[in-house]
Amino acid sequence: MSQTAVKPSTAVVTSTKPGALASTQGSTTIADTVVSKIAGIATREVNGVFALGGGTARAIGALRERIPGATTNHSQGVSVEVGEKQAAIDIDLIAEYGVAIADLAAGVRRNVISSVERMTGLEVTEVNIDVNDVHIPSEDDDETDVPTKPARVQ
Repeated sequence: MSQTAVKPSTAVVTSTKPGALASTQGSTTIADTVVSKIAGIATREVNGVFALGGGTARAIGALRERIPGATTNHSQGVSVEVGEKQAAIDIDLIAEYGVAIADLAAGVRRNVISSVERMTGLEVTEVNIDVNDVHIPSEDDDETDVPTKPARVQ
């Protein structure tokens, strides 16, 4: 009786399109702070966004900016979860009065996804936007220089 030796076959599976962050020559890891900074800058680029962050975060940011030599925190109001290939982003913002909030959210979402995916190669799975307030220009404390109307009655 002759026996034939059967060799187990080993299949090598290779991806036809390697991920942007991993290749045969090594891998790239992107920190959460990088993604949050990109998302924060992309959010501020959209017309109708007054500020990022809730009340406490903005108050701390305002104090930080008054310190000589301090830098602006571009990731204020942005939190992210970054995996090996995907990222999820949460944004807290204040909208300008008069802007359609649904359109603003769509514009922010589109710009953030485009910027993060283009710059990092990560797939953005979701961008959640919380609109915390509406900015009304007449409520600014900095508008003390604006001339007031003369009194109608003397």
